[in-house]
Amino acid sequence: MSPDPIGRRALNRAVLARQLLLRRHRLSAVETVERLAGLQAQEPLDPYLALWTRLEGFRPEELAGLLTGRRVVRIALLRSTIHLVTVDDCLFMRPLVQLVIERMTMGTFGRRLVGLDAVAVTAAGRELVEDRPLTFSEIGSRLAERWPGHDGPSMAQAFRAWAPLVQVPPRGVWGSGGVARHTTLEAWLGRPLDPSPSPAELALRYLAAFGPASVMDLQAWSGLTRCREILDGLRPRLRTFRNERGAELFDLPDAPRPDPDTPAPVRFLPEYDIILLGHADRGRMARDEERGLVFGDAGRGWGWILVDGLARAVWRIERGREAATLVIRPFAPLSGAERNEVEEEGLRMLQFRDAGIGCRRVEFNSN
Repeated sequence: MSPDPIGRRALNRAVLARQLLLRRHRLSAVETVERLAGLQAQEPLDPYLALWTRLEGFRPEELAGLLTGRRVVRIALLRSTIHLVTVDDCLFMRPLVQLVIERMTMGTFGRRLVGLDAVAVTAAGRELVEDRPLTFSEIGSRLAERWPGHDGPSMAQAFRAWAPLVQVPPRGVWGSGGVARHTTLEAWLGRPLDPSPSPAELALRYLAAFGPASVMDLQAWSGLTRCREILDGLRPRLRTFRNERGAELFDLPDAPRPDPDTPAPVRFLPEYDIILLGHADRGRMARDEERGLVFGDAGRGWGWILVDGLARAVWRIERGREAATLVIRPFAPLSGAERNEVEEEGLRMLQFRDAGIGCRRVEFNSN
């Protein structure tokens, strides 16, 4: 059977539906984190906004409780970046990306690690962090004492690649925060990693959250190679499409693919949101004339605003003693109705982020 054609707007609405961004849903935080196959968490508080914008009645205390209760963890995972994932997902996903994390780490720090025994460094590092959680600086200093003449920070990074390290609370806990301290996943949870994790299961989870998607999309999201073999093996269970550029896309047969004209409300996203990082071909999330801005440096240090399902503006909060100002920078002029919707949703977001500040205002900035 030949692949069905699918347009860019249909792909946009499909991923918005999978990412719970066409309407707010009544789901628990842990259900949502699992459904989305994890949340980007480079910035400790980004997952809270990511859940607020997707869920009805989300309260930060719910996610904070999941972290302190060891039901979700913060860990270097896909593409070696920090993700917040459920415990069960972490135990099966982390072994699958082990080689990816090692490859990326050695590409950056390998020259400074020549002559080191990875097994010995890993054993020594485990002994240190399983005694008590340590910062990277502390890990590096302790390992450098054991292996004089070697670069401590590089050894700390290598240890993170060789052993699954979680960032323990209060890091990432709403209202608490603190520096990142690490221990091993096994010590934190008292459970072993999955000894035989399935790459096919990871691909199916990806399609459920990001499909329809190509081989290159799956590779970009996961960091894995040879994803063609994985998807070809699943082909009898999948439906295929062909996008406007002729690329073959894979999807679950019964996954939601809404009508392309389905309305998409304004949504505020954190700087690192999974919907903007889940594909190699990101054209479904931006207008052609603005793709360079969206996926260049224009959003560095800013959050994102979806207007009609596309990244059309960036935002940040400027705080004073008595006021919080939401600064909005559109890439191109918004219509009057779009500005009103952005302002209304922005004030709701400010109430969530800065509930303790009485004065909240929105400022549009074209610079």
